Amino acid sequence: MSKHTLEQCETPALILDPAKMEHNIERMRNKLRSLNVSFRPHVKTNKCIDVTRRLMETPEGPITVSTLREADYFAAHGVKDILYAVSIAPNKLAHVIALRQQGVKLTIILDSLEAAQMVVDCARTSKQDFDVMIEIDSDGHRSGVKPDAPELTDIGLLLHAAGINVAGVLTHAGSSYDCKSTDEIRQLAEQERSATVGSAERLRAVGIPCPTVSVGSTPTALFAEHLEGVTEVRTGVFVFFDLVMAGLNVCRIEDIALSVLATVIGHQAEKGWTLIDAGWMAMSRDRGTARQTVDQGYGVVCDIDGQPLEDVILIGANQEHGIVALRSGSGSNMPHLPVGAQVRILPNHACSTAAQYSHYNVLGADREITAAWQRFNGW
Repeated sequence: MSKHTLEQCETPALILDPAKMEHNIERMRNKLRSLNVSFRPHVKTNKCIDVTRRLMETPEGPITVSTLREADYFAAHGVKDILYAVSIAPNKLAHVIALRQQGVKLTIILDSLEAAQMVVDCARTSKQDFDVMIEIDSDGHRSGVKPDAPELTDIGLLLHAAGINVAGVLTHAGSSYDCKSTDEIRQLAEQERSATVGSAERLRAVGIPCPTVSVGSTPTALFAEHLEGVTEVRTGVFVFFDLVMAGLNVCRIEDIALSVLATVIGHQAEKGWTLIDAGWMAMSRDRGTARQTVDQGYGVVCDIDGQPLEDVILIGANQEHGIVALRSGSGSNMPHLPVGAQVRILPNHACSTAAQYSHYNVLGADREITAAWQRFNGW
């Protein structure tokens, strides 16, 4: 691509600060090294080989994905060790088999006897092998079998008896996003660890080796005090961070590596509004900070160099229009942003904002865009 500057970008545009990204990656790596666990990064946030290459331990992985399209994409770029971390459905098994026949070690997950029987039946009729992990519900947040449920060992024994490799157990402490303090995150990290390790011990007690014990959420990974018995960690949003993570004190505002560049297109002076060309189609409808102590609206507004404007947020969003104003109760003065001025908006949720775009505009020195890193969306 020909090099250009932020001022020359047609907006809205997705901006990535690679220096901040690299700092975030090194922080996570250093933390996991200190905990003596391996790293299986979750790439659903970035969906981009240029970013993922900076996360992987080797060019062949390992990684975690949330869609089979992600698995296809990264396999086409030479990644061989892939965990598909969404409970498997019968209409996806043919796709799983096709990837495995291409030489991809694609591991699937499930959390019920019904799904386990489905995999057993498919393995028998297709004469194909599968690697399967059992998902554990460590915090009541989403899916998974309870650590103390009889069904856990029933699932393991059914798969094991059919000759299917029970590769291990995994969990995701998604309720860490709702914690009110870092002490709560630490407590949840231990709950996540003990639930998953205990589940692995139950399976081993009935003769199932269960070599992998996998946990993963950005908050719990960064605040875990120890991970005894855990073998790997899966995290994803840490690569960019976002306002939800900052609201949890998992990162600082200045650590957020992703922003949306927008242009001022008008004013409603009597309302104190500045209008920009980035609405919810540019930012997403994610309002994850609304349930936190500080509600950041649809995003924090920064100047063109990424410095937050005091108490200025995106208070409202239509499809293509964003409404910039002071947050409620602010004693600050709203800066005048003339038509044509550019601002950068920090997102509530990096995953959902990035999903609105086809590529990252990679930011260099002096506001220069040095590269366009392609990403993809969909299933």
